[in-house]
Amino acid sequence: MKNKITGRSAFLALLKDEGVTHLFGNPGTTELPIMHALKDHPDLTYVMAMQESLVVAMADGFSRASGKLVACNVHVAPGLGNAMGSLYNASFTGTPLILTAGQQEQGHGLTEPVLYGPLVQMAAPLVKWAVEVTRLEDLPRIVRRAAKIATTPPTGPVFISLPGDILNSEAGIELGRSTRVDTRVKPSEASLQALTARILKAERPVIIVGDEIVKSDALQEAAQLAETLGCPAYQSPTPYGAHFLSESPCFMGALARIQKIARDALSPYDLIIALGGDPLRMSVYSEVDPLPDGLSIVQIGLVDQDLARNYGADIALKADVRETLRALVPALKAAGGSTLQARASQGLDALASKNWTARRKPLIEQISKHAKTSPIDPDWLALQVVEAMPDNAILVDEGLTSSRQMISLRPHRDRYGYHALASGGIGWGLPASVGVSLANPQRPVVCYSGDGSSMYSIQSLWTAANHKLPLTFVIVNNGGYRIIKQRLLAFHGDDHYVGMDFMDPPVDFAGVAKSLGLEATKVTDPGQLKSVLSSAFSRPGAKLIEVVVSNSVN
Repeated sequence: MKNKITGRSAFLALLKDEGVTHLFGNPGTTELPIMHALKDHPDLTYVMAMQESLVVAMADGFSRASGKLVACNVHVAPGLGNAMGSLYNASFTGTPLILTAGQQEQGHGLTEPVLYGPLVQMAAPLVKWAVEVTRLEDLPRIVRRAAKIATTPPTGPVFISLPGDILNSEAGIELGRSTRVDTRVKPSEASLQALTARILKAERPVIIVGDEIVKSDALQEAAQLAETLGCPAYQSPTPYGAHFLSESPCFMGALARIQKIARDALSPYDLIIALGGDPLRMSVYSEVDPLPDGLSIVQIGLVDQDLARNYGADIALKADVRETLRALVPALKAAGGSTLQARASQGLDALASKNWTARRKPLIEQISKHAKTSPIDPDWLALQVVEAMPDNAILVDEGLTSSRQMISLRPHRDRYGYHALASGGIGWGLPASVGVSLANPQRPVVCYSGDGSSMYSIQSLWTAANHKLPLTFVIVNNGGYRIIKQRLLAFHGDDHYVGMDFMDPPVDFAGVAKSLGLEATKVTDPGQLKSVLSSAFSRPGAKLIEVVVSNSVN
């Protein structure tokens, strides 16, 4: 006879068996069955955030910093509505996430009570799969399928609606078993030979890397490919992770998300080798196309919608990046022989004077000219943050205009050492850094955020304080939405900034942080930055440093 179990306890048991260690949530009445069951599952850590958008962003950060499946729970229709912006971010990055929401009891929902809504239809546009549980006996199959779908490339969030009567009922059910689909596949020999021949045919190849480098754990392999070819490598125009080893002799930094600049940077080349992502995802409209005429593309990755998304490819291989590169690099060496070796050596010599490492020193010298500038120069602040961070620290970056040089200053050395805003939906950084820190408790985490972004999710500070995380928030306070001012001036020639300042009254970020339980300080003197930052980064506990910088638009 099957052992009887309640839906609420079965749900938590299933999550744990799928590898979930933390449940991120904000509870409401329909979630009380889950809260009631948590006392029987003390090994599952509940992380409470003070609004549902933060719940999902924290889970998103945890997954991006660990590569693991995550779970979060929000409260009925308004809670799901609050979470939608963060769910959009998670969908953009392909985060393997199970999002659940408590739903009114079946039958009672038909009366459309307060807080009721069609949860499945609401979530569907932003998830890989959305479903409502209608029988307790189906709960194991649904959770198992959700975990499998979320973790199978193209990875992404899924949604489950949990009616109260399902959670409170009891039945004798089997919980089933977890399944992971192995997608670490490499191309066929024929495809690999064709790719090898096409790359060797190119006289001036260039590599553009995306987020699958992180997901596939292919940093070393991507660098080996570039060095084997002696060709430059760029991060894609949405460089939201550590997508390439910065100190590789081939790394050139990130392509600009401005069409003309990207086009000019790519014009010397005759072949793009796109690894694990859409190589030319832009932002604001331009009549200029970022792909130069006649520039061909070959592409490798598991996210089929990124393969030839906007431009046709000579060869597009749906395959794991790391496994493919492990086969491709030896094939290139064997087929290219001494000719390839000589060309690679010549290419590396040509890159030595203009790669990331070569450009970093004069950039530091240029920024350092503003060491005593008051108000503080934001580039100088970014440099001080980089130089003060411990070597093993993780950086979560949503500085927008104030972090324009961050990728040029801080080297990527491991796949989880850097995380940045991907989709453009601001407010992600503060809560994501909480999730990043929970996923990496042995590493200090620095969250570098603009003041405007931070006010979308300032309640995240409480969760950091509550969990006593080794996390330092650096809030760059320029008193407004600088990026919008820049674009109004650049696109429309207008410097009449309406709705873009919050100087009257000013926001006291240090005061807000103290009210939410953090140690906090405000810095206005550029000479104090080094000591304040170094002290904060080296001590345990959650802290906030508010740095007042220039509000100059240019």
